[in-house]
Amino acid sequence: MMQPYNDPTFADVDSHTLKQWLHDGREIALLDVREHGQYGESHLFYAAPVPYSRLEVDIVRLAPRRGVRVVVYDEGGEDDTAARAARALGVLGYTDVHRLAGGIAQWQRDGYAAFAGVNVPSKTFGELAEEVFHTPRIGARELAERQRRGDDLIVLDGRPFAEYQKMSIPGGICCPNGELALRAHTLAARPDTTIVVNCAGRTRSIIGAQTLINLGVPNPVYALENGTQGWYLEDLQLEHGARRRYPDDVTPEDVPALAQRSAQLAQRHGVPSANAGQVQDWLRDPQRTTFLCDVRSAEEFAKGSLPGAQHAPGGQLIQATDQYIAVRGARIVVFDGEGVRAPVVASWLRQMGWDACTLEEGTGAVLAHAPALPEAPALALLSDAALADVLKQGAQIVDIRPSMRYRASHVAGARWSIRPRLHRLALDPARPVVLLAEDAALAAWAARDLAALGIDDVKANTGTPNSWSAQGISLETTPADPPDSDCIDYLFFVHDRHDGNKAAARQYLAWETNLVKQIDDRERAAYRFPAS
Repeated sequence: MMQPYNDPTFADVDSHTLKQWLHDGREIALLDVREHGQYGESHLFYAAPVPYSRLEVDIVRLAPRRGVRVVVYDEGGEDDTAARAARALGVLGYTDVHRLAGGIAQWQRDGYAAFAGVNVPSKTFGELAEEVFHTPRIGARELAERQRRGDDLIVLDGRPFAEYQKMSIPGGICCPNGELALRAHTLAARPDTTIVVNCAGRTRSIIGAQTLINLGVPNPVYALENGTQGWYLEDLQLEHGARRRYPDDVTPEDVPALAQRSAQLAQRHGVPSANAGQVQDWLRDPQRTTFLCDVRSAEEFAKGSLPGAQHAPGGQLIQATDQYIAVRGARIVVFDGEGVRAPVVASWLRQMGWDACTLEEGTGAVLAHAPALPEAPALALLSDAALADVLKQGAQIVDIRPSMRYRASHVAGARWSIRPRLHRLALDPARPVVLLAEDAALAAWAARDLAALGIDDVKANTGTPNSWSAQGISLETTPADPPDSDCIDYLFFVHDRHDGNKAAARQYLAWETNLVKQIDDRERAAYRFPAS
């Protein structure tokens, strides 16, 4: 039998005190523990999204030091998600946990701003960067005309390959922003070739183009204004499923000059470096949080990395910092294998206000530290064949996969739920329950919550609609079930802009360009752009 959580104490903090804490220079992890859709509709500027449904799985990666000051919040009112999250953090050994009294509702009643969307600090930074550096840009119509004329130009898509494949500019080549310093010279070998950098919207277009300009490439460089959305809004045709990408190999003879160029850029932005011994001491320091980030490609990371390092490809670490680092005021150590990419990434992180440095030895460093991860509770896993059997015996089936996956295809008769709302299901404690999940660990933590509700006979299955169907299990599709109002894990605001909805695309771009007007003086002052 799984034991319910203990109830370690946590302190409430009011909105005014929290606002001071966010700017007092000490480390703080501000965690929005609501689900992704709720977070995206409205959240605090510095909040990291750590949904309660994934809390134990993600928290050590996002806030590894157990003594860090933590503040959790939810909707407020009758929502008790923050309290449950605070108790869960206490069980995991976090010792300085607070709950925002009254949640985000009280925060707003007290006169403080809330922000829609995702990756808000990073996207705000991109808009400010365009203002500060006057990054050159080109409109979709002009680019299309120049392509039609056969001008000497190349379009580099600064997003990861999976995003690029969904939709891209015709002829564009995938070269994620974090790879530009190492690979752009092979893609645009002629100094007269115009380089246009694009993303889906604005931030990575701006940062990618400005990266090349900051590095001093001789080519004319532009950001594609409003990215693929701008292209679509001009009624231009996007490509889908393109597979063009940068070549994997870099000529070894080119690397020293590229590394020198990156080092000069880092020096201009005051990027320090640290050796492995210093970083090892930092990682063991119980008073300060240090993140170790491998900014190389996914393929390189998969071949091996340093102990305790998380994969944070450089362009994404800048674009979505809050998805990798939840501790404001923490130290970030970035590294690569050749000394070209990491200094560039660190230069941007420092401008964003982070205490970032490079690791001198890169992937050659000898480190022996890795944070201890929480062990998921034991939970029996059923095979697909066993699932078919228990279905016949009348087991209660609860599908905790993402809501859009459930809508697309699920086991007939299964009910959809999400971890913070399992208590609403009114399950029969006398009948077995099977959780359908994409991740066994997520199911195990959800099962612990069910144990606290008196549901003890719980198992899990991590199959797929295809594997279920192969066992003769009946499936069904319900495009409107769960209803939109229950899909708290899905942010319609972001996804609709890519689904043929021009109004959503315009709304998104207006939101992005308006971010700078929403932040206050202290939030703006946290960014550290060059004086000139």
